[in-house]
Amino acid sequence: MMFDLHTHNEMCGHAIGTIEDYVTAGIDKGLKVIGISDHTPYFHREEDHPFPRITMAKSHFTKYIEEVLRLKQQYANQIEVLIGIESDFFPDHGLAYQKYLDQYPFDYIIGSVHYVDEISIFKKGRWEGLSMAQKIKTKERYYGLIEQSARSRMFQILGHIDAMKGFYPEFSSIEVEAIEHTLRVIGEEELVIEINTSGKTKDSGGWYPADDILERALHYNVGVTFGSDAHTPDRVGDEFNEVKSRLKEIGFKELTYFVKKEKRSVLI
Repeated sequence: MMFDLHTHNEMCGHAIGTIEDYVTAGIDKGLKVIGISDHTPYFHREEDHPFPRITMAKSHFTKYIEEVLRLKQQYANQIEVLIGIESDFFPDHGLAYQKYLDQYPFDYIIGSVHYVDEISIFKKGRWEGLSMAQKIKTKERYYGLIEQSARSRMFQILGHIDAMKGFYPEFSSIEVEAIEHTLRVIGEEELVIEINTSGKTKDSGGWYPADDILERALHYNVGVTFGSDAHTPDRVGDEFNEVKSRLKEIGFKELTYFVKKEKRSVLI
């Protein structure tokens, strides 16, 4: 059974296409389940829409939910539409996010770390001029934040857990023990990480996370799911079968998705 839990749309300001475009793309690709998971507004900011090209506005959030629910009913005989969201993780603002997220019937919430030291993990040039010691500390802080997100109990899925390599492929070769510790915590918390195929759209290429992290995740009994992180409808379900084959080679037996925050398994 094919599914995709990580899709965006034009409401976030940096994706192309309506929510319905992603649903119909899923049908065309033969998916049985599609999750809509656009970026949360910045709930911790006073402004309604401080960064229009990064997230949706707070005032648009209810509209987002209503549209997904409408499409869920409209296409019920063709595909199962799940209500998801990708939430930034800011450790000092968890309550501000939960205040909004707890009001709606999400099937799942993806927790993603997009900022380290208040700088986007995708900012080109953020590594320039740093010593190796500084790079190690930055990577350790990144995985420290992912660990905190796992302990927060706010999420079912942790998103793209090595995406910091996106525009800095050398990130993967920076040796830190924090990855091992973080994966152990994720396993203990019984959370799921996604295999996210959007790395192919960045300098690093490939998927998030890399195979060596997936091998260690399996050791710590970390579950896995699939997300294309599509920002254009044509990428919905991108490389699902290739991911499934690779996971089987590594030793995984199943993929996980969520309905009403309850785990559902798909055998690989």
